Amino acid sequence: MFRNTYDSDNTVFSPQGRLHQVEYALEAVKQGSAAVGLRSKTHAILLALKRSTGELASYQQKMYRIDDHVGIAIAGLTSDARVLSNFMRQQAMAERMIYNRPIPANRLVSSIADKAQVNTQEYGRRPYGVGFLVIGLDKTGPHLYEFSPSGNSYEYFATSIGARSQSAKTYLEKHYEGFADCSLEELITHGLHALRETLQQDKELSIKNTSIGILGPAGAHETGVPAQGSFRILEDEKIDVYLQSMVPKELEAPPITAPPPTAGDVDIQMTDN
Repeated sequence: MFRNTYDSDNTVFSPQGRLHQVEYALEAVKQGSAAVGLRSKTHAILLALKRSTGELASYQQKMYRIDDHVGIAIAGLTSDARVLSNFMRQQAMAERMIYNRPIPANRLVSSIADKAQVNTQEYGRRPYGVGFLVIGLDKTGPHLYEFSPSGNSYEYFATSIGARSQSAKTYLEKHYEGFADCSLEELITHGLHALRETLQQDKELSIKNTSIGILGPAGAHETGVPAQGSFRILEDEKIDVYLQSMVPKELEAPPITAPPPTAGDVDIQMTDN
């Protein structure tokens, strides 16, 4: 379908300066189900839409715990995500064993970005076909990063990856200025509204197809969370209370009102003097 002269290997540049194999890997991320990430001054959260291969199959895991202070959501090839998440766990464990401290989230993201970049430059390798949203917590507060198969990584206030993620980004761009002061419950509600934008017309968010990852102090509906607020994944009945707090989609859009008539549109009544 996309076959051309310059896509036979990931080390071959096209005359336009493009690496087609890397671009194809980025397309694999766009084919995955959507994931949304947001952060405030106190919390960072991930929300993901799970897919099932059929009615008899379970829903695919979309989030992984890397360490107490780091969690990820994926979009793309799950097998590649499993390999990279294991590498991230090894890096986090080595940091604790050697230096007795949690690994900084930005350094962890840089390490997998460097690992992915090698596959875009060496002959005989293929790029990873998965993208990550990574949330981390350190002394400076919560952080949100995006990792892509090209080896690039960015930090965000809020973002989305996966299928129809642009619709979620549009919602986040409209509301992100208020995220910093949001409570955990308000942040999750914004995230669910953004995730809902990525759904097909006949689909709805439910306790079966939605996952929520939280990093930060316990919320009003949580119990048994450590004081430092380590990463935890909420699924099934635990997220029902958040789904119930969503505003129905038909009530989100403001009513459309007719514009006031201009001077040229006003009918003038002629009277006899």
